[in-house]
Amino acid sequence: MRRVRIEDIAEEAGLSKATVDRVVHKRGHVRAETASKVAEAAHRLGYYGANLIDQQLAIKLTRVRLGFVLIKEKQEFYQNFKNELEAAAIAREDVRATPLVRFVSSQSPSDMAEAMLAIGEHTDAIACTAVNHHAVTAATETLRQRGKPVFALLNDFASGAREHYIGLDNLKAGKIAGWMISTAAQGPGKVALFMGSNRWVGHELRETGFRSQFRQSGTDLALLDSVINLETRQLTYETTLALLERYPDLAGICVAGGGMEGAIAALREMREPGEVALVVNEITTVSRAALSDGYATMVISTPLAALCRETIELMVRSVINGQTQQLGQRFLEPQIYLPPSV
Repeated sequence: MRRVRIEDIAEEAGLSKATVDRVVHKRGHVRAETASKVAEAAHRLGYYGANLIDQQLAIKLTRVRLGFVLIKEKQEFYQNFKNELEAAAIAREDVRATPLVRFVSSQSPSDMAEAMLAIGEHTDAIACTAVNHHAVTAATETLRQRGKPVFALLNDFASGAREHYIGLDNLKAGKIAGWMISTAAQGPGKVALFMGSNRWVGHELRETGFRSQFRQSGTDLALLDSVINLETRQLTYETTLALLERYPDLAGICVAGGGMEGAIAALREMREPGEVALVVNEITTVSRAALSDGYATMVISTPLAALCRETIELMVRSVINGQTQQLGQRFLEPQIYLPPSV
């Protein structure tokens, strides 16, 4: 008789080949009832590995509920972030990880704290992007006391209460940006640095690294006072236009946080490609196009897939083994994109 194939089981069970493959080869999690359909079909067809499927069904994996609170739901980067978090959680084979992602409509510390406490009611561990504020710290401490460890993503907060920070070394990222601007800018001239707000520790660290690198470079460029853009594209756009008009010799711009779309749009209106060196964060459709067109000099991007895998690993470990008393940081190497790489 012809050997039973995955395609045969899929047809018999009324499921896709991909789903059957996940069950047979343990490539991910599927619902228990779906796995049972695969096992039944395998037995009916006399599949040689049917008993192995039965053994897999008999293994009861620990269920881990993982909560994530993100911001800026409409932005491409955070949608990619959400997708990578869910994929990394579902891919775990040692536990049955259930991801729950919620977006906060504002960057208000009170709104974030409220969302953290709310999602903590339904999950075993929480990870979020939040500003460093006493309201967020209080929520983190409350969750920790309830046995719900909290992890800081992209921006560090609640030091001493959160479990781990996972993201880029923002001081290093600032130095990279400073080096690029001082190298690529057509000086002498002025350089502008945009920050979201002083509540974003990561932005302050990037500013520190940026200014430190400038001092070391010995460049004849003049670094202007940092500009707060609240990470909004409209404010960044309007401020960039104003800077370009006020300083005809503006030679470089670094956007340390969000809002890069506004800076790119303003440069497209007021300058020729490459006339102003521009360093922004995160590779998206907009930043990729700016690199391709010569309006962006460098993009410093977070390796989302690696960050999400590391986050899920630490969260699962904290749930199974308990919270650690050695709170730490996990730095990932940034992904650097230059015009020739897109």
